Amino acid sequence: MWQKIKNNEIIMYLIFGVLTTVVNIVSFQVFLFLHCPIMVSNVIAWILSVLFAFVTNAKYVFQKTYTSKREQIKEFASFTSSRIVTLVLEMIILEIGLWFLPSATLLVKIIAQVLVIILNYLLSKFIVFNKKSRE
Repeated sequence: MWQKIKNNEIIMYLIFGVLTTVVNIVSFQVFLFLHCPIMVSNVIAWILSVLFAFVTNAKYVFQKTYTSKREQIKEFASFTSSRIVTLVLEMIILEIGLWFLPSATLLVKIIAQVLVIILNYLLSKFIVFNKKSRE
């Protein structure tokens, strides 16, 4: 059964997407608890979750092997660039969501994360880890 799950890209992305979201939300909450501003907490949480997501997506989801450090760095740059796009989207959602629901920080963060996860998968699948674009 594990082999079947392991070979299903979408299921693996969902598993590691949930774990990445946990890294993001827990670190976001920790930095809020430490009295960091919301947007600062969000950026720190983003950095930690992007690092976690790159490693897990490359290794377990898209089963990427690198022939050189240069190739890995290039792909990390592409991955990070795509994640910057979704970070901006998330910050816009947070700003607008908190304007409408100022006392629902966690709820707005979770809503933003759902949209970001979907867009991140599409960007990773079709741009960052796209085997055809690398050939």
